[in-house]
Amino acid sequence: MQTRSERFPNVRAAALAYRFRESLFALPLVIVIGGMALAVITRAADKRIGPSPRFLLKMDSGVATTLLSTIAGATITTAGVIFSLTIVSLQLASSQLSPRVMRWFIRDRLSQVVIGLLVASFVYCVLSLPDLDGSSPVPAPPLTVTVAVVLTIGTVITIIAHIDHLAHRLEVGQVVREIAAEGSMVIGAVAAAAADEQPAHVANMEAPPDALRLDSPGNGWVSQVRTERLLAVVPPNTTIRLDTRVGAYIHRGQPLVTIWPAPDHPDRLQHKLSRAIVVSGSRTMQEDVDFAFRQLVDIGLRALSSAINDPTTAVEATLRVGSLLRRQLSVPPRSRAVAGPDGRVLLRPWDLDDEEYIAHGFDQLRQVAPAQPLVAATILRVVRMLIVHVERMGRPEHLPALQEQADLLLDSLAEAPDLHPRDLARLRAIAENTTDPADHSQRRMAP
Repeated sequence: MQTRSERFPNVRAAALAYRFRESLFALPLVIVIGGMALAVITRAADKRIGPSPRFLLKMDSGVATTLLSTIAGATITTAGVIFSLTIVSLQLASSQLSPRVMRWFIRDRLSQVVIGLLVASFVYCVLSLPDLDGSSPVPAPPLTVTVAVVLTIGTVITIIAHIDHLAHRLEVGQVVREIAAEGSMVIGAVAAAAADEQPAHVANMEAPPDALRLDSPGNGWVSQVRTERLLAVVPPNTTIRLDTRVGAYIHRGQPLVTIWPAPDHPDRLQHKLSRAIVVSGSRTMQEDVDFAFRQLVDIGLRALSSAINDPTTAVEATLRVGSLLRRQLSVPPRSRAVAGPDGRVLLRPWDLDDEEYIAHGFDQLRQVAPAQPLVAATILRVVRMLIVHVERMGRPEHLPALQEQADLLLDSLAEAPDLHPRDLARLRAIAENTTDPADHSQRRMAP
């Protein structure tokens, strides 16, 4: 039998863990603390160690003092260089791709490990130097010196790996691939959670006049909503309507939930709801599928701006949008009404539906595509691919929204003043699937 903590995990603890992963400071701090602890441990071990084992380095205190001093100076200098490289990569990502992708660079584990190891090596050497007598030829603590050398070698190897990793990480293909992969994971997690929910049949989601309305206590982005907790905090035979959604920005005083019949102690309920609905200062992708589309579309729009003019990047972002939509349109939609125990019901009227995801994925790219026929052709191919996909999946309800995107783009292309009639004919052929060099299975000779 599941315990209460297993059924209702601490949402705030999960949010703090996510922020820890998103922080550039947290993991290096942990590694630095580990370096401090390692200095204390090696100092205590050197005092108890007997004859120096063969695998430990042997040198006098004067040489060891010079060695550790050199390592300390070199590591703290290199840490500054790595910080500079990190800031430059953030600036490049922000200016060339989108400010929204900076979080993807900040959360890079290898960068955090390198910074942590450099500072930890510096701290280790500084804490170990007082145990060395540089003015006398007495033997230096062997374990302390050996650990310092091993730590330095490991840090150098990590720096080399980090430089190679950073160069590949700045590739736009890697960025959009990782964003799409994370978005796909979120889609899978949301779908898995929805599969465990019991749908409720509610025809009317309007609240009665005497319903209790609880407002948001602050401003921010709704990053998490735990259905089980929401259903657990309200009394039996109560309906709770979520007046926002994951990924929405909510203002202080804006309606958060509406509950009917009104409970006896609304103040206690407000405190419990804060544990079920997490509002963050910045938008995250914990449960927000739409944020993945937002980042990919931003990259495509920035690439098509006059300052950058990189249609190939826009094409790659569009293809990733298609991959993400293919995944989103394959999973069953979440129920707008969820039944809980003892007659409890949760209503989610503001959840995005698949048609809105289609619009968010294509609308802005479609509006700027007529100036770039290559991007327009990619959008038409992706839309056509999605039409074939939903037909095979038995989801014909998505066909009107997808066909509308193709029709709107073709109408815009027909009005484009600089588009040659032959180019327009080719784009129409792509949309109608009569000829397309990218589709060898259905390719035929053009008349």
